[in-house]
Amino acid sequence: MNRDKLLSICLPLREAFIRNHYDTDTLLDALGPEVHAALSRNEPVPVRRASTRCGELGTLIRLFLLTDDCPADEVAAALAPLSVEDAVAAGLLDADGDIVRAALDLRPMDIGGGNRWVVSDLDGSFRPRETSVDHVIGVGHASLSLLLATPTAPVGTLLDVGTGCGIQALHGASYAAAVTATDINVRAVDLAAVSAALNEEEVELLVGSWFDPIQGRTFDQIVANPPFVVSRPRVGHTYRDSGLDLDGSSKLMISRVADHLAPGGIAALLASWIHVAGEDWRSRVASWLPAHGIDAWVVQRDRADPELYVGTWMRDGDLDIHDPASAAIAGDWLDHLASANVEGVGFGFVYLRRTDAPTDLMAEDLTHGFSDPLGAEALAYFDRVQWLREHDVLTARFRVEESTALERVFLPGDNGWNQVVARLHRGSGPAWQHEVDDLLASLVAGMGSGSLGLGELIELLAAAHDVDAEALAQTAVPLVHSLVRHGLVLPAEPA
Repeated sequence: MNRDKLLSICLPLREAFIRNHYDTDTLLDALGPEVHAALSRNEPVPVRRASTRCGELGTLIRLFLLTDDCPADEVAAALAPLSVEDAVAAGLLDADGDIVRAALDLRPMDIGGGNRWVVSDLDGSFRPRETSVDHVIGVGHASLSLLLATPTAPVGTLLDVGTGCGIQALHGASYAAAVTATDINVRAVDLAAVSAALNEEEVELLVGSWFDPIQGRTFDQIVANPPFVVSRPRVGHTYRDSGLDLDGSSKLMISRVADHLAPGGIAALLASWIHVAGEDWRSRVASWLPAHGIDAWVVQRDRADPELYVGTWMRDGDLDIHDPASAAIAGDWLDHLASANVEGVGFGFVYLRRTDAPTDLMAEDLTHGFSDPLGAEALAYFDRVQWLREHDVLTARFRVEESTALERVFLPGDNGWNQVVARLHRGSGPAWQHEVDDLLASLVAGMGSGSLGLGELIELLAAAHDVDAEALAQTAVPLVHSLVRHGLVLPAEPA
């Protein structure tokens, strides 16, 4: 691969892709949903059959998406005005006589803001190949999850730490005025530069470890899909291994990102953390935050036991666990986790906002299913935290968010149906739930009109039910704080 030569062919390559409609919408239309789904499952036969009716687009499908051996004359026609000779010289293609094949993965993706072409190393899904230490991974499940979970409100400056193939930077170009991306892997920076050029996007690309290339600079938003694999302190593949022990990479990112956020700036990170016997994982993450200047929302989306975790990442590294050498690696890995009393590994999103107030943290499990992306919710969450910081809820008026519902669960008993739980459920966003008793459910119902302050509602409800108002307030105020944080109840006036 030659970066300068790859950059030099981006213009004619882009022209060929546009001419042949090598884009996400056309691929779906040309292949049909069933065959397109087979492509996602790495099943080549249905895709190869369907591609034969797609003309030159079909050649590009077989060349780049299936990594088939293709006749040079067919590839020349599909890539025109780019010549096969120039594509081979740049390292985009390999040639063997009259046969050429892809040397890099190059595929269209819809990452928000329209079609993008993304360049990375071949993953071996259709043509087995060894994964090198500096392998540049394409757009996997983790990258896609971060794309969907990233706030996309317009910002001035954006930093992508550990850019890899550049997918987060390309996404950021749709909502940020200026994008900077870093990676310790020179090959990753080179391929990210090609992806940017192919999409005619301006991205400042810097080589270096973590925040070293941007010392002294701050940004309005930071995104990162860092090498967060929890393992021994060594590097097998730069895209996943940090060289730091256990969850050290997540600790480094979370503890240092505030230094590079502008006032009010937002960070959206993928991270992992260990669950240590006898310790609360939330306390572990909290210890990584500064005491002042950060609002943090940490969302644990999954937790894996050590055996499942190690097995998953062994397969990711194309290691056969039945091979004695690979089995020894797995054994050493599990021994290392056991020596640190690791009972599980958590994974999720970390959202941070730079403030001038004492640090505020909410770390929670959100392992249930929900469909709404978290990016917009994160911004709204931080706005609600700021509102709570500035207001006394007892004097404030509230309204119930329109998707909030009261659910009651009854089970049969000796004398008919017995209510066992009542809970408030938000039907939008992350679908939060809060259990309440009947008195507090009535309190929330009274907020519907937004005409009375919380203190007044508590006084009226206490009088109606002959309970102590002060005692009711001591229970109601923390609940209202939680309901506001989770967006089930909102201030009646604009924040």
